[in-house]
Amino acid sequence: MKKIIFINALITFALCFLTHFLYDLFPNTLFSFLFPVNESIWEHMKMIYTTILLYGIIEYFILKKFNYSYESFILPLFIKSIIAIPIYLAMYYPLRYLFGEVMFITFTLLLLTFVIVNYLSYKFIMPKKFPYEKLLSIVGIVTIYIIMIILTYKTPHLEIFFDTEEEKYGINDYLIKD
Repeated sequence: MKKIIFINALITFALCFLTHFLYDLFPNTLFSFLFPVNESIWEHMKMIYTTILLYGIIEYFILKKFNYSYESFILPLFIKSIIAIPIYLAMYYPLRYLFGEVMFITFTLLLLTFVIVNYLSYKFIMPKKFPYEKLLSIVGIVTIYIIMIILTYKTPHLEIFFDTEEEKYGINDYLIKD
């Protein structure tokens, strides 16, 4: 099980490098909903969320191919995608304030986040289906994306949403210099 957790974490980590650049490669409205549109911390949380969900789809078919199934799949996947955000931020912000933006630390924390959420996901896979789990999970996933879309297009002027490289918030809200 430890191998599976670590392999899943590595694959998810690698998939982040693809999802990080998809909007830049194919700038369109749909991709702005799913992938980072700038280098703000918030947009990277969207990347983590989407990457976990995308890998969950891949993992589902891999497990199905090997005839491994469990009653509850989508709810733990949704929970995993949600808890990854506060787990990453709780580790990232203190280290960022101590050391500044250091890519090695950022990448290490990202991989550690994926290890933690994969471990928790396997610990909390439910032996029985939760009533309405698919409906609740799908509503939850869509709700989180709606919130992310709103915050991409109607971005609050807070540090977490600020892209220091392009000096903008969200997708098209540039900082006006005096």
